[in-house]
Amino acid sequence: MSTFNPALRVGVVGAGRVGAVLAASLRRAGHEIVAAAGESDASRGRIAALLPGVPGGKPTAVARAADVLLLTVPDDMLANVVVSLVGAGAISEGQYVVHTSGRHGLGVLEPARAVGARTVALHPAMTFTGTEVDIDRLHGCVFGLTAEPAERSFAESLVSDLGGTAMWVPEEMRTLYHAGLAHGSNHLVTLVTEAMEILSAAGASDPAGTLRPLLTAALDNALSQGDAALTGPIVRGDAGTVAAHLEDIAANAPQTLASYVAMARATLERAVTDGRLLRIRAYKIAGLLDAAEQRAHVSAAR
Repeated sequence: MSTFNPALRVGVVGAGRVGAVLAASLRRAGHEIVAAAGESDASRGRIAALLPGVPGGKPTAVARAADVLLLTVPDDMLANVVVSLVGAGAISEGQYVVHTSGRHGLGVLEPARAVGARTVALHPAMTFTGTEVDIDRLHGCVFGLTAEPAERSFAESLVSDLGGTAMWVPEEMRTLYHAGLAHGSNHLVTLVTEAMEILSAAGASDPAGTLRPLLTAALDNALSQGDAALTGPIVRGDAGTVAAHLEDIAANAPQTLASYVAMARATLERAVTDGRLLRIRAYKIAGLLDAAEQRAHVSAAR
């Protein structure tokens, strides 16, 4: 049951993967989801699957019906949505307006605050599938919160109802906070996908199964030990192995070479900084990376 007023009426504008799941979780906590706005077929399908019985509606109608308005639209659309809703008179004094953007803080909600709304930035530090499995994943999820003192208790209670853990993020640090999450999660997906492509080129029949135990251990070690978890040819100074990697990747999976070189450089700098790699070996590996990068540029220019 909710830790704050269960009579609150919640509306969702943007029933994407995040919005539909958060609304379903709040409904499970005892809140009433009065309406949801979603323009695409996928959004309407999520409303039907995760919020059965909840009517769809235009954003202005959803906003007018809600005590708590969740704005779960893409970052670049958020400012326009707020301005449009305020301009249409759909935001009212005392209403809670909550967005789920990681990048934005309270500034983007200023038009709503100016007409008396109570504003909160609430970002779940999780990746979403837009299905029911996400609801259980919210338990223990960290939510990056930004709110004025008068709204802090409400924001924390909302996170509690979602099963999460509150982390307060200063307004001026919202973008940096989001960059850290994007770098860790989004770029991890790219990295893993490219690793699977390299293994496929090497003849692996199940690249995902091959990587899973290794990546699970590496992630756990990195989260608990940081740079101390680094292993492999760069940390060991095995220039010959790095050279062989670069040659075979260029020949068999060239689309992954640029990111291999970039990550190898970052790894090399860390290994030197913490004293695990002698500079003379680092210079040799750096030269190999420079040469591979130059060859890639020449090849791309042809």
